[in-house]
Amino acid sequence: MRIVGNRETAEELTVDVFHDVWRRASAYDPAGGSVIGWILNQARSRAIDRLRFDQRKKRVNDHADSPLTEPTVSDPQATFAAREQNRVLRHALQVLTPDERQAIETAFFAELTYSEVAARLNQPLGTVKTRIRSGLSKLRHVLAGTLKGL
Repeated sequence: MRIVGNRETAEELTVDVFHDVWRRASAYDPAGGSVIGWILNQARSRAIDRLRFDQRKKRVNDHADSPLTEPTVSDPQATFAAREQNRVLRHALQVLTPDERQAIETAFFAELTYSEVAARLNQPLGTVKTRIRSGLSKLRHVLAGTLKGL
């Protein structure tokens, strides 16, 4: 709370940190310090990352809701690479459920927080977080497999 200065963000980060601690408990090394210190270090790092992200988001595109335009490319290789990347991404998106896709697209294209996505979609915060995490995990898995094949 002291770092981010926002209760809602602090709560969101706390949930994320505890989720990571649960998943990565086996990575804890007692030689590196106490469990509490390990957890607090993760929380501090996550809070600082969030601040940096929020600051960067303020400096970037003010027109996040505007439709994306395809860049003009005169190089045939760059055109092919862009089309291939588009094809791979469209294939990867097919693994998402409609709810996961909607939550991810809403968060990404409108640059919203979990809470803002939940409000916009009129869904519980936990449901939105689960859908985004699940969807991103599926995308990582599919894209990793696709990139190995290239």
